[in-house]
Amino acid sequence: MQHKIITTVDGSHTIFVPELNEHYHSTNGAIQESNHVFIEKGFRYYLRKQKQPQQEINILEIGFGTGLNVFLTLLESEKWPVNVFYNSIELYPITIEEAQKLNYSELVDNQVNISLFLELHTTPWEKAVDITPSFTLLKQKFDFSKPDEFKSDRLFNLIYFDAFAPEKQPDMWTQEIFNKIYSLSDKDAVFTTYCAKGVVRRMLQTAGFKMERLPGPPGKREILRGSVV
Repeated sequence: MQHKIITTVDGSHTIFVPELNEHYHSTNGAIQESNHVFIEKGFRYYLRKQKQPQQEINILEIGFGTGLNVFLTLLESEKWPVNVFYNSIELYPITIEEAQKLNYSELVDNQVNISLFLELHTTPWEKAVDITPSFTLLKQKFDFSKPDEFKSDRLFNLIYFDAFAPEKQPDMWTQEIFNKIYSLSDKDAVFTTYCAKGVVRRMLQTAGFKMERLPGPPGKREILRGSVV
């Protein structure tokens, strides 16, 4: 599929896929959306609600995409006394050349972490790599529309669900997928996604998550967050 890099309202890039007529991030602000949905309502929320300091956190991301979510999570994790294992699933990775054109590093940290952002893309797939002493990344090329084929030797504390929208990629928003994710979730796990559709909320509830609607980022009224209780 062809890709076009465009600039969103907050100045950060996203990728547009003409074949799907779909963007990887909100055109109202890619960094803004990722920070709101996955960092503030996911990563920070999970760590803040722990009764005792969390020593390790296992994160499962469905949709590595541009690498923005993992990049922001890596930077945020440096502010917490926590070791992160980040398992990201992506069937169609963008190219290194495309990653080099994305402006997240310069916007987030004044170009200090450009090499760090690119390392997230250049590290080998199917191999756990220590990006920093406290952050390990495992990228896997896998078709998660076949959830029964996914195997993991760990349970996850936090799930970022960032597939393309249900109307664009319906095979990634099924009861079977959400059942699988629930089975991979540890006690007190948190699930977060930008999508707030009622049918998605009901499928997640059927899978076992306790769901809540939360205010969305600019340009989006609501998002969904689930918890294992």
